[in-house]
Amino acid sequence: MKYFIVLTVFALVALSGCSSGGNQNSEEDRFIEDLLSKMTLDEKIGQLNQHTSRWEMTGPAPKADNTQELFENIKAGKVGSMLNVIGAEATREAQKLAVENSRLGIPMIFGYDVIHGQKTMFPIPLAEAAAWDPELAKLSASIAAKEASAQGLHWTFGPMVDVGRDARWGRVMEGAGEDPYLASIISVARINGFQGDNLDDVATIAACAKHFAGYGFSEAGRDYNAVDLSRESLYNLVLPTFKASTEAGVATFMNAFNTIDGEPCTASDALMRDLLKGEWGFDGFVVSDWNSIGEMMEHGAAADLKESALRAIQGGCDMDMEALAYITHLQELVEEGKVDEKLIDDAVRRILRIKYRLGLFDDPYKYSDVEREKNSIYTEEHREASRKVARESIVLLKNDEAVLPISDKVKSIAVIGPLADDKDSPLGNWRAQAVANTAVSLLEGVEASVAPSVKVNYAKGCDLSIGKRTFPDFMTFNETDRSGFKAAVKAAKKSDLVLLAIGEDCFQSGEGRSQTDIGLRGLQKELFDAVYAVNKNIVVVLMNGRPLAIPDVAVKAQAIVEAWHGGTEAGHAIADVLFGRYNPSGKLPMTFPRNVGQVPIYYNYKSTGRPTAEQPGQALWSCYTDSPNTPLYPFGYGLSYTNFHYSDFKLDKSSMSVNDELMCSVTISNNGSVDGKEVVQLYIQDLAAKYARPVKELKGFEKIELAVGESKELHFSLTQKELGYYMPNGQYVVEPGKFKVFVGGNSVETQELEFEINPHYSSH
Repeated sequence: MKYFIVLTVFALVALSGCSSGGNQNSEEDRFIEDLLSKMTLDEKIGQLNQHTSRWEMTGPAPKADNTQELFENIKAGKVGSMLNVIGAEATREAQKLAVENSRLGIPMIFGYDVIHGQKTMFPIPLAEAAAWDPELAKLSASIAAKEASAQGLHWTFGPMVDVGRDARWGRVMEGAGEDPYLASIISVARINGFQGDNLDDVATIAACAKHFAGYGFSEAGRDYNAVDLSRESLYNLVLPTFKASTEAGVATFMNAFNTIDGEPCTASDALMRDLLKGEWGFDGFVVSDWNSIGEMMEHGAAADLKESALRAIQGGCDMDMEALAYITHLQELVEEGKVDEKLIDDAVRRILRIKYRLGLFDDPYKYSDVEREKNSIYTEEHREASRKVARESIVLLKNDEAVLPISDKVKSIAVIGPLADDKDSPLGNWRAQAVANTAVSLLEGVEASVAPSVKVNYAKGCDLSIGKRTFPDFMTFNETDRSGFKAAVKAAKKSDLVLLAIGEDCFQSGEGRSQTDIGLRGLQKELFDAVYAVNKNIVVVLMNGRPLAIPDVAVKAQAIVEAWHGGTEAGHAIADVLFGRYNPSGKLPMTFPRNVGQVPIYYNYKSTGRPTAEQPGQALWSCYTDSPNTPLYPFGYGLSYTNFHYSDFKLDKSSMSVNDELMCSVTISNNGSVDGKEVVQLYIQDLAAKYARPVKELKGFEKIELAVGESKELHFSLTQKELGYYMPNGQYVVEPGKFKVFVGGNSVETQELEFEINPHYSSH
């Protein structure tokens, strides 16, 4: 008989009524209830609408018909929020329209996509996750919040907490990778950075956990596509990051564009009312994604915009971003008896609550301080922080013959490639208010780092793209112009070492940037081959927003540095690593495939019934006939300039009860010649569960710094929180039986031990 210990139930229990969700005796709730009691239905519905800016707020009143209507609606208190109104002066003028003209003077909340910086750009979120350091993620988010709030903003549409396994999906650049445990840790750190200890602090902004839920599992990696997800995957892979965000006190949620079980997430009462607001007790508000209410018609899940509004408000979507569904149809739906006004009250209450916590009722203009804006943005301190985060995000993928760090014996360096002197791509996509072409390029970083006696020979080699490259236009890759190859080959011939900067333009990844080809686009592979023919000493510096398939380059290059799109100070950060001022410590948050045919590929796969061949070369097992199953570089992988040795891995017991705590210990030693940091990773495997479990699941990690010759003993705890999983019905169980526990520097190269959870065992 199989035993189960059921610990938690994700029961989809209907939200009882639409209560205010707080202590009715608190000052906050008394204020909100008093204000709500004074509001007309029209004013309530007004709070549920978010619109983008359609005119320059500091200029004259608009004259165009649609813009004039928005202008009048703001003055009438029929706009609860605006996005894309930026700047202390602009937000003050917009806020005046609402506060000084509407009957109740309710302030608007201003939102914006502050994803990896406001004006000072930090590495893209996927890169930042490669640092495996929540304190760094918190630091970058706090600086982004400081700059955004200084420009009058109250709210960011971030972090994206979607788990992403498919490198074809362009938005993997915006998340923390393929693993729900790592993504939860990093997402919580970002929320804490944005929101600080108190939303009322003028240097903080409200965060938004997005996209609820399943958006990262879009079929074929194609943005906005359908999602077909098992309930087991939903509970174990998709929802953990959102649950962690709720527990961290995230102020808002955003719907996903996709459907789950055929139902648009924007209309899902199971997700929003039963789970998020019910089971998890979330008391903030949910905003739709851009027109996701209106797009229910395109899904075939609503006949018209009116039905879309009905389904969205019933499902628990509190604020309508740009669909005009609520302002157009909600009053009519209430009057027809199809929508209970209590649903609208609940939504308004939640929106007012966040405005209250931001301190907007005390001072609607507190964020619109022109002097603070002048002094708090793009400071030297912020740029230095960006450099720190960028260098810790860099992953050393290959380093044959210890070619890195660059030796003092190297007297000439060729800096080649379409991204070598690119001052724009390092800023990344989702760049908020960054000024184009202001990043430090690789070439600039190298030139600032070499001794006067070292010759730097620069040649672009080729352009990556031709024509338009900015959002929302598609990029056209250069497939024909090889005119720069000659200069690149000449530079390589006369240099001791080649730094070849290749990868992706920043606008190749991001929203709407899905690709079926995740290799080196354009003429980059040809350029590599041309340079390789005359100089084998090539260090490839990859700049990209997603895992790339680079099998030939991985074989031939002497070293590969994954630099991502590293932000404002990217060139200096890369140079810090190349010249040994910083020992690289990054680890991959996503698996790198050998080719696109392996995608989606991820470390925490399930074994299948035929995991291996009986003999080499045989078929009839889960394999490809033209490629190994293994990735090019696995999750958690990253090299160092030093060597770390793992020893004395042990458990404090071999058998335990479900209520016990298992302690794992391991000693890490720096046996190399330079100080360095290592990310020690702990994984488990449930060997015989009722529902098949992955071959490995990350359950702990710690980033440590060791001096040469230093050793440190680390301890990891495994409890029922780490050892259980969600069944398809939402029950969280810890099953008795045998487990493996692994420790190592990546998900493949590990040591392992076994233990057992015994239903009859007692430690007392």
